[in-house]
Amino acid sequence: MDSNIKLKQIIGVLDQLAEDTSVPRNIRRGATDAKERLLLQSEALDVRTASAIIILDELANDPNIPLHGRTLIWNIISQLETVG
Repeated sequence: MDSNIKLKQIIGVLDQLAEDTSVPRNIRRGATDAKERLLLQSEALDVRTASAIIILDELANDPNIPLHGRTLIWNIISQLETVG
């Protein structure tokens, strides 16, 4: 699959997470931050995905995140690892 298509799907899921009011505000903010990193056209794709993975990994380790949010983040990370 084209990495641009996969990236658009990932960004869509990050948008869902950012709008999910059942997860804490800092998690939603982190999802937005990860999305913004992925959209930075001035950086190489591998740098953008690595930056987003680092942000998401920190979010997944947050003790306040609900289980469905953590699972979603793990899924996003595994998808990002296949991009680029």
